[in-house]
Amino acid sequence: MKNKGFTAINVLGLALGLATCLLIVFYVFDELSYDRYNTNADRIFRVNNDIKFGGNTNSYAVAPAPLAAALKSDFPEIEQVTRFRNRGGFQVKKGNQNIQEYMMIYADPSVFSVFTLPMLFGNPANALTEPHTVVITESTAKKYFNRANVVGQVLTFNDTAQYKITGVIKDIPKQSHFNFDFFISMPTLAESRDNSWFSSNFNTYIMLRPGADHKKLEAKLDEFFKRQAGPQLQSILHLSFTKLEQSGNYIRLSLIPLKDIHLRSNRVAEIDSNGNIEYVYIFSAIAIFILLIACVNFMNLSTARSSNRAREVGVRKVLGSPRKYLIAQFLTESILITLVSALIAVFAAWALLPLFNQMSGKQLAVTPQIFGWLVPVLLTIIIVIGFLAGSYPAFFLSGFQPIEVLKGKLSAGFKGGFLRSFLVVFQFSISIILIIGTLVIYNQLKYIQSKDIGYNRDHVLVVQNISTLGNKAQTFEQEVKRLAGVKNASLSEALPTWNYGNSTTIFKDHVLDPKRSVNTQNWGIDEDYIPTLGIKMAAGRNFSKAMLTDSTGLIINEAAAKLLDFSSPIDQIVYVPQDNLAKVTKAYHIIGVVKDFNFRSLRENVTPLIFQLNGGGVAFVVRINSANIPLLLSQVKNAWKQVSPNQQFGYSFLNDDFNAMYSSENNIGKIAVSFTSLAIIIACLGLFGLAAYAAEQRTKEIGIRKVLGANISTIVGMLSKDFIKLVLIAIVIATPFAWWGMQKWLQSFAYRQDIQWWVIAVAGFGAILIAFATISFQSIKAALSNPVNSLRSE
Repeated sequence: MKNKGFTAINVLGLALGLATCLLIVFYVFDELSYDRYNTNADRIFRVNNDIKFGGNTNSYAVAPAPLAAALKSDFPEIEQVTRFRNRGGFQVKKGNQNIQEYMMIYADPSVFSVFTLPMLFGNPANALTEPHTVVITESTAKKYFNRANVVGQVLTFNDTAQYKITGVIKDIPKQSHFNFDFFISMPTLAESRDNSWFSSNFNTYIMLRPGADHKKLEAKLDEFFKRQAGPQLQSILHLSFTKLEQSGNYIRLSLIPLKDIHLRSNRVAEIDSNGNIEYVYIFSAIAIFILLIACVNFMNLSTARSSNRAREVGVRKVLGSPRKYLIAQFLTESILITLVSALIAVFAAWALLPLFNQMSGKQLAVTPQIFGWLVPVLLTIIIVIGFLAGSYPAFFLSGFQPIEVLKGKLSAGFKGGFLRSFLVVFQFSISIILIIGTLVIYNQLKYIQSKDIGYNRDHVLVVQNISTLGNKAQTFEQEVKRLAGVKNASLSEALPTWNYGNSTTIFKDHVLDPKRSVNTQNWGIDEDYIPTLGIKMAAGRNFSKAMLTDSTGLIINEAAAKLLDFSSPIDQIVYVPQDNLAKVTKAYHIIGVVKDFNFRSLRENVTPLIFQLNGGGVAFVVRINSANIPLLLSQVKNAWKQVSPNQQFGYSFLNDDFNAMYSSENNIGKIAVSFTSLAIIIACLGLFGLAAYAAEQRTKEIGIRKVLGANISTIVGMLSKDFIKLVLIAIVIATPFAWWGMQKWLQSFAYRQDIQWWVIAVAGFGAILIAFATISFQSIKAALSNPVNSLRSE
């Protein structure tokens, strides 16, 4: 109890480090637990589809409709297959109200044989075998009927289609790469019986038999696909797969384990936005770094302060205390302090969990499962850290001869502590790496938010569920355009913030030659789409109502124009297949070229895109020109109610939808800033303690220097320079590691901000400034002390 200040710093620093580490471990544990609730998770794989065609490469999470049945038929090692088809959501009637539901999926009847989705009511064997049947989750049943057993009840979708409830399953765990509330029977969907091998829209899963090797199966998929799809390829392009691959194109199937989908898959047409294994690595590294800083602090302060107990050791040994008792005492004290820190850390982590959930976008909770691994891990940390921190006084000091100790030959100052100097450099190196990393992440996020993406996303209202209006959508569009605060509005089939749109292949002549083709996104738009979104024309013109020939006109982007390689693309003729088997093709003339704009994540380059004139669509955007947005929203809502009074009105803003694409990056930025700040605070706590210790060790030297005329600045400089030298060494060591690590992270973005020199400068200067401010408090305090008091004993 003699050193309450040092003990408090020790406990607080270690508790902060452990609490931060625990929060990150909760996050990492949650991310790594996705899809592991499935009993057969180790045997379930999704079939991925990689296509290179027409100079464009795409990686899809979807596969052709006939693939699943063919796989099960051809490979005895496959026990079961199932498919999902995502067609968006519907409005579901509840009384007189229509509620928009998005978590809907078409599923094969075999879905309950592959995934662990316990059915509370109904028979999983036949629940989805009939058209217009649906299985819902328990919470959904209670939402619509206020009870769980609703088998036999009927739900109405979009005021037109009725679906009989044939099963109720338990709510799906949050840690799942799909989290649907409605599973609609696949037989309802005519598309599910399509025989085209070159139209991919189905998330396809296989479950292997026990003991089957997925790598061996994956090696057979190439030959299997060529055998199955070869006749169609010959019919469409008059080519064999050999000729197709000789032209530089390919179609390849691969398998990804179910447990890897959430963290290791970021393909076109994912069921939901996935996580990123990079962020798990980054978070894990931050947790380790912060824990190391806290432990280094603890050991540093413990060893520094322990030399002041050398006289106590000497006296105890003179009085006959055996060395083993001294060892036991020091180790016990250290472990007890670590235990107190760990207990504080657990309560702090629990208290901070809601705030952390808000920052990370998670719904983490302390469960019995977490306690199952948390208790043994904490006990291990307590023993290891307690032992390491107590080992110096326990084994080193207890071995000294009493006569040497009592003569005061152990009062070496800070300069003599090489281990302490090394540990200060180590923890400040980690802090500087975290500072540089945080600045780079923040800089990249600002770059994403401010980059010219090729269209104007500000002041654009997105009206949701426009497809529920059916043929009344055009009427609603005209009503909205009449509003005073509306500059323009457009109906279309896709928006730049959507992850997936229709794709097709355009050919340069009527002979469908892969060498003279471009694989591209294909969006149907109206003549107001381009001006509403502020997309810029590079050549030619926009669609026009006055030009009847625009029904066979195309507008392409610069990426498509580059691959088509026309000397001048305007008025050139291209050919577009009108069905999946390319039995019918149609000639189109290019009327315009738009400048490239980003319609996917900035992690990807802009790919080819074509616009066709289409009077309808599933997306409705409004360019707003009003200062009173709430009033305008109410007017748009009223226009909606006039056209369709029973349908639910929903909206978002395009800028918010764009930012949502980078929610994980934004969360990473917030957490990185928070945890880097904590790491710096922990490092400064240790530095504060060491500075106090160094000043105390040199009290008499400071007194003599003051008597001889030294001023305050001289003494502050004397006490600070040793620490500042260590921080400078830390900057030199940390900078290349931080630069290398963040360069690796930035490479995952197609559009990125290079690491600027000022980032390194700010991190280095900031570390020196923080260290100096921390040290100065103790240095000034020592410099202002009365030399009479320090020299009285002399």
